Amino acid sequence: MIEQVAIAFEHKDYQTAAKLLKPLLIESPDNPWVVFYLARLHEVSGKHRDAEKVYRRLLLITTNNRIVTQTRQALQRLQEIQKEEKQRAIAQATAEPSNTELGVLILEPLSNEQKTQLAAKFAQIMQLDPYTAKLILPSRTWKYYRTGRIGELKFYGMQLQQAGIPCFWTTIKAIEQIQVFQVQYFPEMQSKATVICSNQANQVGSLTFDWSEVTAQVLGLLPIFEEVVDINAHRQLERKIQTQDYAQFCDLHLPERRCILRLCDRSYDFQQALEITPSASQNTMRINWNNLLDLLTQYLPQVKRWSDFTPFAQTVLEQTEMLGNIQSHIHLFRREKTYWDPAFHLYSGLIFNKDMAKDH
Repeated sequence: MIEQVAIAFEHKDYQTAAKLLKPLLIESPDNPWVVFYLARLHEVSGKHRDAEKVYRRLLLITTNNRIVTQTRQALQRLQEIQKEEKQRAIAQATAEPSNTELGVLILEPLSNEQKTQLAAKFAQIMQLDPYTAKLILPSRTWKYYRTGRIGELKFYGMQLQQAGIPCFWTTIKAIEQIQVFQVQYFPEMQSKATVICSNQANQVGSLTFDWSEVTAQVLGLLPIFEEVVDINAHRQLERKIQTQDYAQFCDLHLPERRCILRLCDRSYDFQQALEITPSASQNTMRINWNNLLDLLTQYLPQVKRWSDFTPFAQTVLEQTEMLGNIQSHIHLFRREKTYWDPAFHLYSGLIFNKDMAKDH
């Protein structure tokens, strides 16, 4: 009977092959040739995923050289088909001019148990080996994964989401479109708040808003680098660039106004501001800053506070070309350019756009 199945396949008479195979699947379901022709039937019917599963199972149950060789050839064929389909789908996904804009794909954290379960799916979608896939999937915080054309990133992102792997994508342009106001101080904090701030053209004005408009508080520490003189292992003096301190930032998101209010401990005017504690003028900058953050939390008790910037930054700092395209809106005195600044604006912008997408 198996010879008749083989002849039917040679003549491409798949209907007869299916009919002949039916009783064999009941009588000898573990016969390697029966399993092989079942996989072939799936393959010619266009059920490529089912075919791949059966071919892979076959490699585990047989050592017959002919079957092993033909099975490996079949898996190679399926891989080529998959590759071509993916390339066609990506070409289609990036056909529109708006889909060719530069974007980023971000992976969201998973528990270790989820990582173990989903690594194989991630590997299959992104064409990686399962070990590498498991290492890439994050467990603590968001992870920058890839830069590219937004249509292509959306194509991969949707496949990942369907597989249960949380991720999202956005264009760099969408982040650039968010207005950033540099807050100088709060003269008023009641049911409504007022800030004295400067816009991107450095024009100073005031902005009054309801606390209910704020959807997120984003905190970040940005390193301040200084040149120091140190003694090396050979007892020689050498100049080094070291992190000497950190500037503290807090972004308040007002998505209805498409803007971010950016506060920094180094530029916030505690002298002019609404007095937080009676002895504010005697306090250190750190105490004043912590008091200000505490006060903001009192006015924004339900608002999520994002504070995972540093681990996120460590996943993106090497992407210098992409970060070089982002205007940071960070006004710290820098002797040399640093990619920490655009990384913070990217982090805050991603949160802003993700929240906006959720509300629409």
